[in-house]
Amino acid sequence: MKEKHLFSNKDIWKLLLPIMVEQLLASLMGMVDTIMVSNVGSAAISAVSLVDSINILVIQLFSALAAGGAILCSQYMGGKNVRRAENAANQVLLTVTALSTAMTVICLLFRRPLLALIFGAVEPAVMSNSEVYFLYTSLSFPFIAIYDAGASIFRSQSNTKCPMIISVISNFMNIFGNAVLIWGVGIGVAGAAISTLVSRIFCAVVVMIWLHRPCYALRVYNYRAIRPEWKYIRRILAVGVPSGIENAMFQFGKLAIQSTVSTLGTVAIAAQAMTNIMENLNGIAAIGVGIGLMTVVGQSIGAGRNDEAVYYIKKFTGIGEIVIIISCAVVFAAGRMITVLGGMEPESAEMCLYMLTAITIVKPIVWTLAFIPAYGMRAAGDVKFSMIVSCISMWMLRVVLCVYLCRVQGFGPIAVWIGMFTDWTARGIAFLWRFHSRKWLLHKVTA
Repeated sequence: MKEKHLFSNKDIWKLLLPIMVEQLLASLMGMVDTIMVSNVGSAAISAVSLVDSINILVIQLFSALAAGGAILCSQYMGGKNVRRAENAANQVLLTVTALSTAMTVICLLFRRPLLALIFGAVEPAVMSNSEVYFLYTSLSFPFIAIYDAGASIFRSQSNTKCPMIISVISNFMNIFGNAVLIWGVGIGVAGAAISTLVSRIFCAVVVMIWLHRPCYALRVYNYRAIRPEWKYIRRILAVGVPSGIENAMFQFGKLAIQSTVSTLGTVAIAAQAMTNIMENLNGIAAIGVGIGLMTVVGQSIGAGRNDEAVYYIKKFTGIGEIVIIISCAVVFAAGRMITVLGGMEPESAEMCLYMLTAITIVKPIVWTLAFIPAYGMRAAGDVKFSMIVSCISMWMLRVVLCVYLCRVQGFGPIAVWIGMFTDWTARGIAFLWRFHSRKWLLHKVTA
């Protein structure tokens, strides 16, 4: 008799839907946030876009460490070892809190030199807004790191509803705060940054309170009693650091690209900023599918069911492709309205819509294989292969092509997307080969 799957279709959608809602709402709120800021002026939206390139780099480093802890927790939960899962949860919270606090101190001390080094001679109004925005968002790093760790701990036990609820409330808080501080008080970029800081503090406080509640299978009992346990920290870092390096190289590459785009003037920067937001919007639900896949594969590996891990990667890749097709169609249909709501100048809007058209055609063809299977293979502990492929592809294809086409051939910001399409295609081929080789199943995360 064939053995029953670990997760039924009902279990899968119960896991995925809250993640997809959370990710989609966060992206929508980010777009609304940008629209609000864009109405302040091109210098404001350019500043937010440039600084967010740094913020995303830092935040993704914390997310990678949180994901490392989540993989460890999910494998322990799959193996029914709740005590070790709780120890791992304690250590991931401790690790991200310490590192994010240190990063905040560094960013606050070297805020101006960092901005000048990365973005060079941008317009004075853009740099002035960038300094203000970076000040407040740097203060929020420990809070977003704590939330990411807490959300990952919840997801590792198949609880995606709690992170969704926290995220939904915080996003509406952020938008309400923006409306009050940007349009009511009239403090522009500072208002957007303060609102973000407050919403992230809320996320961290609530997730810490909820993790302490006794009704969950995996929880944190006593925050004050947590002390470093290096055997767990080493395992978290063994999974999280390669993913962190991958994310860091990815963001450094984006910064290199952003630096190139910033030389094209405010019109191009604004067009690229809005295109980035819409591309993020049409892919964010599928990223939610990948995040859910990590929990499913982690628990399958922990239960010793490698065949289930293979099955779910195939199944979730199919789900991800359907989600991408629908998302791209919806965002494309809404593209012009979004540029109008964003108060974009006509030249920037047309440039943005041209790039969005190219994304809508190409992304459903190559994106899914480039990302969804990799989430599952990372959950099995195969993080180094993903790191190597992603770093090489990012720098050798995306960055080099963008810089060459933009600076030498004069393509403008569309060069960014030509490089990105090439990058996605190469990743998809590499990850498809890795998946079929089954070498990703040979790794050991827990002991």
